[in-house]
Amino acid sequence: MPSNRTEQALARLADLTPRKIVAELDRYIVGQGEAKKAIAIALRNRWRRQRTPEAIREEIAPNNIILIGPTGVGKTEIARRLAKLAGAPFIKVEASKFTEVGYVGRDVESMVRDLVESAIDMVRHERETEVEDLANDRVDERILDLLLPPPTDAQVAQVDPAERVFVASSQGAVTEDAAAARERHKRTRDKLKQLMVDGQLEQREVEIEVTQQSPQVLDLMSQQGAGEGMGNLGEMLSELMPKKKKKRTVTVADARRILLDEEFEKLINFDDVVTDALERVEKLGIIFLDEIDKIAGTRGEGGGPDVSREGVQRDLLPIVEGSNVQTKYGMVKTDHLLFVAAGAFHVSKPSDLIPELQGRFPIRVELKPLTEADFVRIMTEPENALTKQYAALIAAEGVVLTITDDAIAEIARTAAQVNSRMENIGARRLHTVMTTLLEDVMYELPDRGTDPVNIDAKVVRDRLKAIAEDEDLRKYIL
Repeated sequence: MPSNRTEQALARLADLTPRKIVAELDRYIVGQGEAKKAIAIALRNRWRRQRTPEAIREEIAPNNIILIGPTGVGKTEIARRLAKLAGAPFIKVEASKFTEVGYVGRDVESMVRDLVESAIDMVRHERETEVEDLANDRVDERILDLLLPPPTDAQVAQVDPAERVFVASSQGAVTEDAAAARERHKRTRDKLKQLMVDGQLEQREVEIEVTQQSPQVLDLMSQQGAGEGMGNLGEMLSELMPKKKKKRTVTVADARRILLDEEFEKLINFDDVVTDALERVEKLGIIFLDEIDKIAGTRGEGGGPDVSREGVQRDLLPIVEGSNVQTKYGMVKTDHLLFVAAGAFHVSKPSDLIPELQGRFPIRVELKPLTEADFVRIMTEPENALTKQYAALIAAEGVVLTITDDAIAEIARTAAQVNSRMENIGARRLHTVMTTLLEDVMYELPDRGTDPVNIDAKVVRDRLKAIAEDEDLRKYIL
């Protein structure tokens, strides 16, 4: 049975129905309804599987997906938005970064280790949120101790006689009232605390003691070209070496950040974090494997730079199929990880992957090339549309940018036309067109003043006409 904390993570996914997932993706990605539906079902099935009877639960394998489509149609954007929606350990990796075992580079098992690191960060952040108020209270007390240390007996003895408080006993003996001295200190401390709450002490300097790392060992182990396990070895050696303490003078704001990390370390049991993270990886983990077409080559090809492509596929096969991967936090079973692969397949074809790997991705979704009408929607509908981005950038200079509907239609037409004549790079062509269109405006700001910038279809045609018609220029600019 899942732990209580994993159950809480699953409960957060309960309201994320397939329709809601698609609606969320629609906010940022135009079209590609089939891909969105397949992703939504696969993501919801992560929750459904945990609600099935235990006898059948282990037999339900994830339906891995492969997204096929030209560049710039939304494959990577789906991965970015999926990471925010998943509520589960998620990483995006490039298949082209991996090499066959025996070659210098990253082995495919490192993606599982990266997923575990992502899960630990996620769980640690959740635990920190739970104890954040307590940790902040402790940090405030420690900073007050640094600003106004409690008085010692020796310090009380050195107080100016005019400020001392004396009490006469019934027998006539006169003694200093220590309680009164403590009360004075408390009043001063309360005043400082109020100033700190009001943010008036953030730039005050205090002296704190920090732990020094051993950079020599870590730098040696993390040099480029070092083996996969050298980083872990460097961490182990740094933990074995004695920790050195060093006093630093920092502002209260910097001290709060340093001390907060120390309090989190005291309040959070890291062993529990690791246990919870490993469980979530095995039950809910998702790996987005981008550029999978880069490891697909013509069958039977050998020699040259393609020699390790099929080897990477063979190494990838047992992880996708289900195996045990050793990480520095323990063994991880990959039987129920969800893999979403994506590739443009301009040069190769999905059938160029080895048959065994093809069989591990039973759901194939082909993303459609973008049309001129899609470009118009991309420029206007998403919350992060290019027109809104440029309007925000120009507004930072105090200038209002207005792009008319006919101008957007002309931009879309130009982008579609250039894509048809040159390499089709999908929606990324809009970035190039918009940058060229607004280059002079962006350069002249803020010297041109705060007059509004109005872009209509005529302005678009005038500024892009020479570029769109000149074949040589288009090779370099568009």
